[in-house]
Amino acid sequence: MSDRLPGFSTLAVHAGAQPDPTTGARATPIYQTTSFVFNDADHAASLFGLQAFGNIYTRIGNPTNAVLEERVAALEGGTAALAVASGHAAQVVVLQQLLQPGDEFIAARKLYGGSINQFTHAFKSFGWNVVWADSDDIASFERAITPRTKAIFIESIANPGGSITDIEAISTVARKAGVPLIVDNTLASPYLIRPIDHGADIVVHSLTKFLGGHGNSLGGIIVDAGTFDWSTGGKYPMLSEPRPEYHGIRLQETFGNFAFAIACRVLGLRDLGPALSPFNAFMILTGIETLPLRMQKHCDNAKAVAEFLAGHPAVASVSYAGLASDKYNQLARKYAPKGAGAVFTFSLKGGYDAGVSLVSKLQLFSHLANVGDTRSLVIHPASTTHSQLDDAAKVKSGAGPDVVRLSIGIEDKEDLIADLEQALGA
Repeated sequence: MSDRLPGFSTLAVHAGAQPDPTTGARATPIYQTTSFVFNDADHAASLFGLQAFGNIYTRIGNPTNAVLEERVAALEGGTAALAVASGHAAQVVVLQQLLQPGDEFIAARKLYGGSINQFTHAFKSFGWNVVWADSDDIASFERAITPRTKAIFIESIANPGGSITDIEAISTVARKAGVPLIVDNTLASPYLIRPIDHGADIVVHSLTKFLGGHGNSLGGIIVDAGTFDWSTGGKYPMLSEPRPEYHGIRLQETFGNFAFAIACRVLGLRDLGPALSPFNAFMILTGIETLPLRMQKHCDNAKAVAEFLAGHPAVASVSYAGLASDKYNQLARKYAPKGAGAVFTFSLKGGYDAGVSLVSKLQLFSHLANVGDTRSLVIHPASTTHSQLDDAAKVKSGAGPDVVRLSIGIEDKEDLIADLEQALGA
């Protein structure tokens, strides 16, 4: 190509990929192998010592996965990426590089229920402590900062309510505190929002959702923005101090603006082991090729469905930032002008029982615990994804007893509205 910077749709199809040099295959092959042959003893030693890049063992890296990593890094505007087995695995690997036992990180309360559970309970066994803040009150992040704070974690579009987070404002808090901002960009995808453009230092995704897009493969990814100086203040010894397992290399000094991605690979993925299957990487790569087309249809459908629900007599309220009346509409116009996403919630006048009843009466919508599929999905969070929370916490996270979450697919919008109409009428 010329010196022209490729557009988003072109990157979604081509970034990271070349025809296979051995066979000429145009689609990225599935390198379904555990390990790779070394050229000689010196080559092997240089790979293990981080003096050269290359393939050793699929737990650490794989050529199929490498194409996926390069593609998502390009779409997000990052310097490098690491693919792992799931979105939850991405969060563990990221925070392992940043936190020591007794350290804290601040997280927005409006998060996916599984993340709330992981942060509140599972991370306690590592000695990592979460401090909650309110994404609608930026000052609450400032108040939560202590000398033990090592990171701030938010979602660009919050699950389940679809609220838009003011990334730039929270990034300012993180910069002032000297800590990285981690943004889960799963619900937006880089097609709608690129958090790095607004001050994020690290971006994570559940690849299982919109990037893969077809509900057939689990995966997660970590994108390094290359914007944070890990050497200042001695806060992040995993990156700034000599690594004994690599002959005293300092990762920040050696790898510069992609040091965090390297740390996640050679200190996190290597030892924790949540490797992504090359087959899943292939499936997700295939999904990403149509991301721009799918996301626009998702968003167009979601807006039409939200407008229908907002006018229905059985519906108490609709939480969708794409509606002009929504409290997050101005933030949606700023951060996601192409669309406010495809996941949102609405509240039923009949409360908990009405929510449970509705999901059982829908016919086209699938009742399951996922989002970001080509198919439209429905769930009642209070009885499922957020059931581990007490009632007050459910309400704070946007999953009150009367709330139903929809993930709008790419079907014909008229059919989706007809299905909701019959279920609400019943």
